[in-house]
Amino acid sequence: MTLESEITTLWDRYQTDAVDADSADTDAYDTLDAFLDALESGEVRAAEKRDGEWEANTWVKRGILLNFGLRAIQTFEHGGVGYHDVLPLRDTNDLPTRGTRNTPSGTVIRRGAHVGSDAIMMSPSFVNVGAHVGDGTLVDSCDTVGSCAQIGDDVKLGANTLIGGVLEPVESAPVIVEDGVSLGAGCRVTSGFVVGENSVVGENTLLTPRIPVYDLVEEEILYGELPPERRAFIRYVESSVGDHDLFEGGAYKPAVVATHVEEQTLEATQREDALRE
Repeated sequence: MTLESEITTLWDRYQTDAVDADSADTDAYDTLDAFLDALESGEVRAAEKRDGEWEANTWVKRGILLNFGLRAIQTFEHGGVGYHDVLPLRDTNDLPTRGTRNTPSGTVIRRGAHVGSDAIMMSPSFVNVGAHVGDGTLVDSCDTVGSCAQIGDDVKLGANTLIGGVLEPVESAPVIVEDGVSLGAGCRVTSGFVVGENSVVGENTLLTPRIPVYDLVEEEILYGELPPERRAFIRYVESSVGDHDLFEGGAYKPAVVATHVEEQTLEATQREDALRE
């Protein structure tokens, strides 16, 4: 049986109450551990791009849910401090052999998360189960990469950036940040939003399907995606609430404006080669 078929069979048993955390046997846990290993190696991913569109791998998200549903809370120790969870933290001994570094005092990678080669993780930062962080990517201080989020190669996540997690429903694609993207400090990307490759996003920009993206390149309004090679920044537009007796000056709501990426913008976001040596 393939790993996918083993997870699917185990999921069916779990859904019919044929197995739970008390009755799961060694074979079940061997399957779950092999699944987490495959996530960490990048062999399987929670979402993949097919025919130009990102799609969730439903069986992978079910495998993650099984690791919560079929495991009891345990006490683990990290850095001399006990913590309580169903999953331990990821073993990071493989990182230096692949040119990846993480700084101490708060760099947390959960079991089942993939971190690529030649990547940098600054503390404090957190990468959750099912997330995929690509090669050469920088996860800066105070960043969170949520469950199942897919971060491409050579991405820069500015300090205090939040990449939301989308674990359920299993059919929903998670947040996607494609190759070469630069997110400024304080950005928020949530609810399955797709950031197109080589885009540059200004500081404190909120990208979510509920906020319109005014694409000035193609002159259209988009929801849930930022096209490739755009420079995007937050702006406030007039709200339908308008004037109200409780406040003066009208009401405004956030929107995102997207334009062409200018050459000087790209130069400003390039990382020094010395960071990779």
